[in-house]
Amino acid sequence: MEGASDAQPKERSATDRYCSTASLGAEADNVQFNGTGHFYISPTRSYIVTFILFLINLLNYMDRFIIAGVLGDIQDYFKINDTLAGLLQTVFICSYMILAPLFGYLGDRYNRKMLMSIGILIWCGLTLAGSFTTQSNFWALVLCRALVGIGEASYSTIAPTIIADLFVGDKRTIMISIFYIAIPVGSGLGYMLGSGVMKLSGDWHWSMRVTPCVGFLVLLFLIFFVPDPPRGASEDHTDSPSSRTSWREDLKCLCTNLIFGAITCVTGVLGIGIGAMTSKYLKKIPHADPLICAVGMLSSSPCLFIAIVLAKHCIALTYFFIFLAEIFLALNWAIVADILLYIIIPTRRSMAEAVQITICHVLGDASSSYIIGAISDTIQRSQPTSSYWRFVSLEYAFLLCPFIAVVGGALFLWTASYLEEDRKKASQQIQDPADVTCAQRTQDSIVKQTAEVLNKPIRAAGPKEDHFVIGCNINQ
Repeated sequence: MEGASDAQPKERSATDRYCSTASLGAEADNVQFNGTGHFYISPTRSYIVTFILFLINLLNYMDRFIIAGVLGDIQDYFKINDTLAGLLQTVFICSYMILAPLFGYLGDRYNRKMLMSIGILIWCGLTLAGSFTTQSNFWALVLCRALVGIGEASYSTIAPTIIADLFVGDKRTIMISIFYIAIPVGSGLGYMLGSGVMKLSGDWHWSMRVTPCVGFLVLLFLIFFVPDPPRGASEDHTDSPSSRTSWREDLKCLCTNLIFGAITCVTGVLGIGIGAMTSKYLKKIPHADPLICAVGMLSSSPCLFIAIVLAKHCIALTYFFIFLAEIFLALNWAIVADILLYIIIPTRRSMAEAVQITICHVLGDASSSYIIGAISDTIQRSQPTSSYWRFVSLEYAFLLCPFIAVVGGALFLWTASYLEEDRKKASQQIQDPADVTCAQRTQDSIVKQTAEVLNKPIRAAGPKEDHFVIGCNINQ
């Protein structure tokens, strides 16, 4: 049939996802099936599962920061200094950091629900055990905090992948966002809970017993309500033993993805250094700083364009032009900050920095991702659903970046015509303390005269009354 070959698979609702039992393997005992033998989970249960995982993540971060809320009391109890007090967090983070890759490996290959359950059991049990340490057993508390990292590493690395297998697209983004809201909320609640329970009970030990007790309860919800869906179920990916790769292959693939990050680190250092040295070398030229920034922005534009266009043809050349583009973009980072500081008087520089940061984020990373995503979605709507058009639509959307770089370069050129005048004004105000606003002089005068009248009232030349004379002489 003529249109059959051109038809593209439509994205189905992630919560109504079906998956052939042939691809389930050993995980079949942890999933649900409908009458036709396919994996199925209702939308309602998917939301319940996400809420349970959110609760556990909330407890996770509450547990981390309870120690911070009672740290002073722990120091007084064990008679330890700040170094040993800081060790309680250090040993936890170290074990968490070291063991996270291990649980990532296990989570990609074994029963995720079982791994999370064991991890939560270890985490809650050791936190509770740490709450019973006596005054002579500080190192037992340190050991418990170190081992708690085992449990939290297992949960934090695996739980998001469960959500990823229940939702796709925009719903996945929303659910993952809800899951990670637990980080700031849990951190704040943990600090409040620790100090609050301490005030009520008078004993810091009780502060550490709340989250593990609630954790044991939520663990039951995990066991009875959270499934272990087939990996990639929301994207119709076949999770079979043959589709799984070795640990070395996984690490190699991840290292390949780290190339962009490494390029950004290196180019940032190089670009800032080159920009700063060039500015120093050309300091005698009045408009040198904005011209350097303009050259950087304008030079980055063709590099960005070439990198975007070559992305589907030659990844090596793409990385090379990204390298050049990021160096040119980084030229202006330190220079812009320097410009801001020498055209603003010292008493207003913090506010100027704040305004500049706000404008940069509003016009930059706060809105750019959304705008590029919206352009990409608009392009996709008029094209067949396929991986090719998903790539091409993003490619076209990213072409906005070279254009913005040209606009930025033009604005720096425009700035060059005003910079020297603004610099002289700021320098004049700094060198002439009398040249300040009337409001500032009034405030200074009020403070000075108020201090004087507290010791001795100022007698005016009138009848029998005392008057306080406060004024502002602009020419003074």
